[in-house]
Amino acid sequence: MIIETREVQDIHSFSRLESLKEIYGIIGILLPIVILVLGITIGVLVIVWLEREISAGIQQRIGPEYAGPLGILQALADGTKLIFKENLLPSRGDGRLFIIGPSIIVISVFLSYSVIPFSYHLVLSDLNIGVFLWIAFSSIVPIGLLMSGYGSNNKYSFLGGLRAAAQSISYEIPLTLCVLAISLLSNSSSTVDIVEAQSKYGFLGWNLWRQPLGFIIFLISSLAECERLPFDLPEAEEELVAGYQTEYSGIKFGLFYVASYLNLLVSSLFVTILYLGGWNIFIPSVFFSDRVEIPKVGKVFIITIGIFFTLAKTYLFVFISITTRWTLPRLRMDQLLNLGWKFLLPIALGNLLLTTSSQLLSL
Repeated sequence: MIIETREVQDIHSFSRLESLKEIYGIIGILLPIVILVLGITIGVLVIVWLEREISAGIQQRIGPEYAGPLGILQALADGTKLIFKENLLPSRGDGRLFIIGPSIIVISVFLSYSVIPFSYHLVLSDLNIGVFLWIAFSSIVPIGLLMSGYGSNNKYSFLGGLRAAAQSISYEIPLTLCVLAISLLSNSSSTVDIVEAQSKYGFLGWNLWRQPLGFIIFLISSLAECERLPFDLPEAEEELVAGYQTEYSGIKFGLFYVASYLNLLVSSLFVTILYLGGWNIFIPSVFFSDRVEIPKVGKVFIITIGIFFTLAKTYLFVFISITTRWTLPRLRMDQLLNLGWKFLLPIALGNLLLTTSSQLLSL
């Protein structure tokens, strides 16, 4: 009986260890996701505050000033208002498409953050197809917009959804061709490998100098993908009331509001990763490794410095996109499509051809 009791105790202790390992494994998976979502939320709140302050400065008016110090909590106040507003459903619309559309948009944009390296070894999933996975996720967004427009049973909403689909197809191709050129230069489609390929020569090793045409095309295409002025044809207020958002209210309208800023942040992050060296500083890594003895620095400090440089470069392009929105007029639909198909696409193809030729000659 003593032997059997000990065996039972050993079995129980072993099962407890296994269950603890499973719990720690689940925590290890969920904790980075929770931290990432929290960081993204804070980043979006900062972007909303920046847009309100910058737009107020451009229009020579006073921005938000009552919700928290300097109006920094205005986005939280707006979100709280939308949560408590009534959710309306169109009487003759498709209820399923009407509900699923905003959810698809937010989920697809959130998934794009899984392949973004915010610092050295600070990425949720380092995949060999990281940049193309982002393009795949971003191409799902127009489907959600089209579903929202069709499910609303409103002519303005449906026209907004059709415009979103046409605009996405027009600018997705030049953007993909620019990403292909970067992948050829870096010999990889992993976001981490692309950043590390730019670290050797510091500031001069950034893809910005090796791909100036690609950088301009990527920047214009990413602004068009975000559907911000001068590319906000799917939700043009003067023509389509509010586009695909016309019939939405409450939290569903808030999802579109959040998705637009999430998309802006992820586009700015990819500009930083693909063309500005990501988390790398301006000094070449060759200089440090060859001439200076680097003391052993903790991983936390290195990661913190990397996050700072990544976010500094990212918010520079957030500032550019916000300034562009409040200074340039809206394009017509024919001008928007001509810019994508007749101007950006041929230049992107030529840029890819030159990049491929240079890579073949360097072999």
